[in-house]
Amino acid sequence: MSANLDQLKTVAIVNTLRTCQLFTGLPGEDLEKIAAVTQVQPLAKGDYLFHEGGPARGFYIVQLGAVNVHRVNAAGKEQVLCVFRAGESFAEAALATDKGYPADARAQEASQVLLVQKEGILALLKRQPELALRMLGSMSSHLRVLVGQLEDLTLKDVETRLANWLVKRCPNPVGDRPVRIELTMTKRVLAAELGTVSETFSRTLAKFRAQKLIAVKGKTVTVLVPGKLSALLRRNLGE
Repeated sequence: MSANLDQLKTVAIVNTLRTCQLFTGLPGEDLEKIAAVTQVQPLAKGDYLFHEGGPARGFYIVQLGAVNVHRVNAAGKEQVLCVFRAGESFAEAALATDKGYPADARAQEASQVLLVQKEGILALLKRQPELALRMLGSMSSHLRVLVGQLEDLTLKDVETRLANWLVKRCPNPVGDRPVRIELTMTKRVLAAELGTVSETFSRTLAKFRAQKLIAVKGKTVTVLVPGKLSALLRRNLGE
């Protein structure tokens, strides 16, 4: 019975690894080798995976739920760097440094993650260098996301940041057809990603609704006329 349970756990881990961009196209036998150095870690909402500067045990892949990676500035304000969801990996850079994790990570909701242990994966990388190249590609992808977020945070106010965030998700930013955007995070988390607090975020949403730029129903935001929102964004940017 115990052997069957262990086998089922391994199959579940391999299936999660297979969905991760980091290991796309990797043969099953290689995934099983990675699964052998991987631990399953359940998290309750609010549980911390690690803190900035803490010893790096390895990198993580979200199996279920969502993990919020953030830093806290000198004023005690939390700035969300990214929210990772099922199939996404993070903290790979910790494999290449002894300085520990560069940020904090906390479960956004009840979650389950895979810890790919540092010592085990490094030994595997020495035997299969092509895995290291895949990880470099994944870390480059994360870096592009972070650079985009930094660019957004340099915009002058919350209204401009929110308009920019919405416009980026419209297939045709100058079109006149409504675009539905499903929020994959809570409004509080999105507010944090935009560098503001829930109250200011809600007021900005209400302002856009009053201007008939958007409609909001539950976790769906509809940009009524993308071209009008783009025009507002250009005015705010002084273009």
